[in-house]
Amino acid sequence: MSKLFRAVIMGPPGSGKGTISERIAHSFGLKHLSSGDFVRENIAAKTEAGVLAKTYIKKGLLVPDHVMTRLLLPRLEEMTKYSWLLDGFPRTLAQAEALNSACDLDVAINLNIPLETLKERLQHRWIHPPSGRVYNMCFNPPHVQGKDDITGEPLIQQEDDRPEALVARLRHYKDVAKPVIDFYKAKGILYTFSDTETDRIWPNISTLLSTKISTIQSDARCASTH
Repeated sequence: MSKLFRAVIMGPPGSGKGTISERIAHSFGLKHLSSGDFVRENIAAKTEAGVLAKTYIKKGLLVPDHVMTRLLLPRLEEMTKYSWLLDGFPRTLAQAEALNSACDLDVAINLNIPLETLKERLQHRWIHPPSGRVYNMCFNPPHVQGKDDITGEPLIQQEDDRPEALVARLRHYKDVAKPVIDFYKAKGILYTFSDTETDRIWPNISTLLSTKISTIQSDARCASTH
């Protein structure tokens, strides 16, 4: 009997959360659950929470906590048989508390990337809005300049990725994330990784998860033999 493993990954815009999440999912066989994907699916399916979320997104506002938890928690309830990594949620302390009452986490990964690195990455970031696919003109460019690889539709640069909006956006992230980081630190499950390159952070995350997952599974084996 193997015990399930549950983790969240946090980090500011441009910290490489998506890239690292995909590597974790691929290397450890976890489900990568992206809050952005869930929001887009709910909007496309016109669910009640999706329709609500769309009204905020259209105005350029963040989707509020009560809507995000309504989108996310039912999906997590469907995932009771799977080990997973949640990316993009929780963003706020209220979301972290809602998640905590729904399930027990094993690890919270926090990416702490220098401000200059984030500014540099985000200035080169272009996205395909319908799918949420992200490109970086320096290290992950599209095959055709300005076009999405899969659909050929145009890419855009988000207003808030532009230099003048960036610093305010990153400062806001820091203010909102601090209580969440403190919450997981108090629970003893927070692990922070700092560097300017994803490839240098990855081996440390990989080592942590290898240790954690094998410990949890051997504990479960012991429990099942008693």
